Amino acid sequence: MTFSLTSPVTGAPQTGFTSPTYTLTADTPPNANSKQWVVSALGGTQTGVTTHTIASPFSVAVFRPQNYQVLGQPNPTTGVLAKVPTNTFKSVVRKGVTPLAGQAIKPMIVTLMIEEPAGADTADPSNVRAAISLAVGAYWQQSSGLGDTVIQGTLG
Repeated sequence: MTFSLTSPVTGAPQTGFTSPTYTLTADTPPNANSKQWVVSALGGTQTGVTTHTIASPFSVAVFRPQNYQVLGQPNPTTGVLAKVPTNTFKSVVRKGVTPLAGQAIKPMIVTLMIEEPAGADTADPSNVRAAISLAVGAYWQQSSGLGDTVIQGTLG
């Protein structure tokens, strides 16, 4: 895989955080079609944030399809593809969070999933890249707003 995080990762802006950074250490991935890192150190001001432990995970993993899907042949009469399969790429961040003071830590899961129609990587790579660029840019731009929405429950 060409996806390779460089440590430390600069975190996106969040309310109450100042210049957050995350030092990553390579970890054993869940399967052969993935890579995984754990957060071994924090930088900046992130009061109350903890690094990775068994009891309170803080990790990021990326997955590629186990078997890539390819396009079949178009219908010889109509020229239409009967089925366009999808290749799914996924990134998962796990972070142990406390649901209530004194309670056991539970993992919070943040998933980014890309469902790319087979063949688009070859036939339309510019628009595939544009979709990813907008998605990542929108999340980066609205990182603090997304955090506020998840904490406050409003989209306001």
